[in-house]
Amino acid sequence: MSEPRPPAKCLACQVNRVAWTRPRVDFCYQCLPGGPIRPPPCSRCGSGRYFTNGLCDACHPSGPRHLGSCEGCLAWGVYRAYRWRCWNCRWWRTHYVQGDCRYCGRQTTISELRACRLCWEQARLLQQPGRTVDLAGANRFGQQLFFANLGGPRSKPHHHLEPPAPPRRARSDGHRPPLPRLSRVARGQQFTAVPWQQSRLFELELDPAHVVAVAANVDSDLLRYCDEIVVEHAAVHGWSRKQTNDVRRSLRLLHVMQDTPGARVNASDVLKLPSLQGNVSALSTLDVLAAAGLLIDDRPSAVERYFTKQTAGLPVPMTAQLRIWFDVMLNGSTTAPRRRPRHPQTAKLHIRALAPILRVWASQGHDSLVSIERDDIVAALPAAGPRRHAADQGLRSIFGVLKSRKQVFVDPTRGVPPTNTNATIPEPLDTDAIRAALNSPDPAAALAVALVAFHALTSRQVRAVKLTDIVDGRLTIGVRIVPLAAPVLPRLGVWLDHRARTWPATANPHLFINRRTAPRLTQVSRPFPWKQVNLAAQTLREDRILDEIRATGGDIRQVCQLLGLSVEGALRYTAQLDRTDHTRTSSS
Repeated sequence: MSEPRPPAKCLACQVNRVAWTRPRVDFCYQCLPGGPIRPPPCSRCGSGRYFTNGLCDACHPSGPRHLGSCEGCLAWGVYRAYRWRCWNCRWWRTHYVQGDCRYCGRQTTISELRACRLCWEQARLLQQPGRTVDLAGANRFGQQLFFANLGGPRSKPHHHLEPPAPPRRARSDGHRPPLPRLSRVARGQQFTAVPWQQSRLFELELDPAHVVAVAANVDSDLLRYCDEIVVEHAAVHGWSRKQTNDVRRSLRLLHVMQDTPGARVNASDVLKLPSLQGNVSALSTLDVLAAAGLLIDDRPSAVERYFTKQTAGLPVPMTAQLRIWFDVMLNGSTTAPRRRPRHPQTAKLHIRALAPILRVWASQGHDSLVSIERDDIVAALPAAGPRRHAADQGLRSIFGVLKSRKQVFVDPTRGVPPTNTNATIPEPLDTDAIRAALNSPDPAAALAVALVAFHALTSRQVRAVKLTDIVDGRLTIGVRIVPLAAPVLPRLGVWLDHRARTWPATANPHLFINRRTAPRLTQVSRPFPWKQVNLAAQTLREDRILDEIRATGGDIRQVCQLLGLSVEGALRYTAQLDRTDHTRTSSS
């Protein structure tokens, strides 16, 4: 359908169209010199919605409310403002590709059966009950046209290979059951990624509008192979139709963005998708590509991103020396002197303590750690407290590695007295704060607080608990079997009901899930669900251990067996009991 060129807009307001074009005028009725002038009614229908040249926006061929036939299904009654497409054809255009229809020969949007929507609707119109649609027979003698946007809900996708699904019934809890799978390609799709990648010569900024426009009509063997995996992954993990469509849309965008068509996809490219289009799902797309074996995980770890952020702005020689230490911390060393890898959290703690000291040294003119002397170490260490201990440990670690790698001549930390660890004494919490957290309206927060307050679980243990770990009111944690306390059981029941109502089809085996982890198999993050209450899991656990120390009179063996502590860990809490007894004796 050829669209007439719309008249120019008014030069003054840039909103309305010009009043008329023959003879030409550059202003609308509101902005005409000597105006504003009230526009006349439409010369054809008499309406007051004046557009231009004496016609309204519905009668003028370039008006936004002008009626015409749909470009997809030829249905009558679509507006020019919606690019001459009905609602169903707009959906088809975002989910299918352009091509020649096998049955009518038109070049339009076609499905996996190579049928346009008009041929599909004609086959559905003549479909006999209990039989599959016959596209070839139904479109042999012509087609019945229809009015646009009067067919009720959106047409269902092609399920000609499956028996008709029973009608979906509304659930009593107000939630809809899982949506059926969308259109699918033939099973058994095979695809082998090319074993090479084309390197980029220039880093160009992508045009989001162009990428989205090209992705709407793209089709390839890679997308067809991934489409079957998306459907299977969605069925296993309980994805909704929207999430499945978001992943499909993401895969099309990635296919357009690929430098090497048919190659494996970098995870860093997937993370750029939200900047191109809003209705995409980067994390779910990563899961699908990993399941398909087409993912190259080039994402830096959290500790690497933290290291890069904290060392930004430091001199280049100093940053290179810190990089050597950082690599040895994470990966260890097999050459003499050998060194085992450290936990990433240990490296992060060292970086956090040393970043302020390194910035001070850089501001004083030190470009390299070679020029650091013993006096600089003593002056840079904090006065006292845990910050001094963390900085002391970090400096000894850095210079020890650099000295062994011959990056510095001497270790300036030698001869500096080591900082002793400041053993903190746990303090009890306010009972009202614990009671308020136990009665939190958030069922996940109430259950997590109860598990820690009554059984002294760590935050990591709470996040790792699975549904199968709770049987007959008993919780299994490693080799320990813990009978759940009476206040924990009702909160557990409330959370399980909320979990079943909110995510009925989730396959995540963990007890605690949220919106991000429900469609996956991973644990929740560390802040969940503690951000809903004004308590920290560690302080609440310490309060429970202190309470048990007081109740048992400091019986270390009983506390260790009940709460799973080590002897050294339990002795830390007995100091609080000794201090309390000393205070009572002094006051008496």
